[in-house]
Amino acid sequence: MSTKAVLIAGPTASGKSALALELARAHHGVVINTDSMQVYRDLRVITARPTPEEEARVPHRLYGHVDAAVNCSAGMWVSDAEHVLTDARAEGRLPIFVGGSGLYFKALTHGLSAVPPIPAEVREAVRARLDREGPEMLHEALRTRDPISAERLKPRDRSRIARALEVVEATGRSLTDWHREGLPPLLPPDQVTAIFLAPERDQLYNRIDARFGTMLANGALDEVRWLASRDLDPLLPAMKAHGVPALIRHLAGELSLKEAAAIRQLDTRRYAKRQFTWFRHQLPEFAWVAPADAAAWLTRAILF
Repeated sequence: MSTKAVLIAGPTASGKSALALELARAHHGVVINTDSMQVYRDLRVITARPTPEEEARVPHRLYGHVDAAVNCSAGMWVSDAEHVLTDARAEGRLPIFVGGSGLYFKALTHGLSAVPPIPAEVREAVRARLDREGPEMLHEALRTRDPISAERLKPRDRSRIARALEVVEATGRSLTDWHREGLPPLLPPDQVTAIFLAPERDQLYNRIDARFGTMLANGALDEVRWLASRDLDPLLPAMKAHGVPALIRHLAGELSLKEAAAIRQLDTRRYAKRQFTWFRHQLPEFAWVAPADAAAWLTRAILF
């Protein structure tokens, strides 16, 4: 076997998980989640995580191992992935990283900025200001502390403004400064076989629309109802997963289920479009392959 790891990326609903499972069964592999929403244990159905039956067929790692109350950053994921990668190598298994989060793949193969953990009290203080004053006011505050980050961010980008401000508040240094001091990659590009599944857009959008109906039939609404009952910070990543905000509004009587489904489908289509664009520009080393050809392509790449 010539490759040290396989990376399977692609837009949502492109068939990544099924391909990873097939590859793992054929090549003594371990499937490692590389999706920023599938890390949350509260979101099995709404994020289309592998089923318990699929997880039982081959080892799966980093799925549902984080509570929804935690903001799982790319840095946290890389730290977890390092342990899983070490275990896979010790067991003689082929590591197969699969998901749609471009930042996770970039951190894996290109390294990551060395921003230290932010104290909870700083994060909570910034979030309280955000709720009290609104994103535009925080954007102005950020402009005085970190003008370079402020220039890059839109005045209503709540999450990124809060992140940039909490970093400079906690460390006295801007995100730009921290990004200059990166952590090394776990898997440099020359050590991996990397593939991006590129289905036809119309076919993909039809799959996205149909998938949400399957999620609802499998209990997505009950899953979101339980999540909403926890009364978590709406800025947490898990609370912004595709479909969660719209279904919470449905449960509150603000939207019909049909309206919530339409919002979720549109949001997911837009996300898929951004995934195509992001990987094309940020990770050009990924080979773009049609889903129907991917299994044969990967088998050739692994064996030869």
